[in-house]
Amino acid sequence: AFVADRLGIDPQRPHGLSDGQTIDVAGIEIHGLPAAHEDIERDEHGQSKFLGFVTRAGGLTCYHSGDTLLHDALVPAIAPLAPDVAFVPINGNKPERRVAGNLDGREAAEVAKAIGAKLAIPHHFDMFAFNTATPDLFTSECQRLNQPFKVLKNGEGIDVTGQIEI
Repeated sequence: AFVADRLGIDPQRPHGLSDGQTIDVAGIEIHGLPAAHEDIERDEHGQSKFLGFVTRAGGLTCYHSGDTLLHDALVPAIAPLAPDVAFVPINGNKPERRVAGNLDGREAAEVAKAIGAKLAIPHHFDMFAFNTATPDLFTSECQRLNQPFKVLKNGEGIDVTGQIEI
């Protein structure tokens, strides 16, 4: 209902999902994963308020973190789904920004390595002056861990079939 109201669309259109649940929408398999701004928060029905997602389509499995800090359930929830590509936030957790906290570059590289991602792509940088980080820490940590990565510029796309073997 929140999403439909925010987007001004029919409330029957959005599909609800919580962590640990999977749905198929038009042939795309979507897994809900726990995300935490400070802690994993749940509504009055026990549903996760914040999610990351693993999607499977066309032989490619991708993890998108959404906003999340590192928490005990994160890697165990993602790793069994064996994502090929991991989109991970790198802007860190700085309460003075007054926005949701996220992984920093080191944590993002470590999560990508821990889940066995064939390619890690950082996000949550270079969009808002008040809430950004340089990808340098992420890059150096990926190199140290031997974690394949690609840093994209704003608006840049990528054909991952040329980057990884799926």
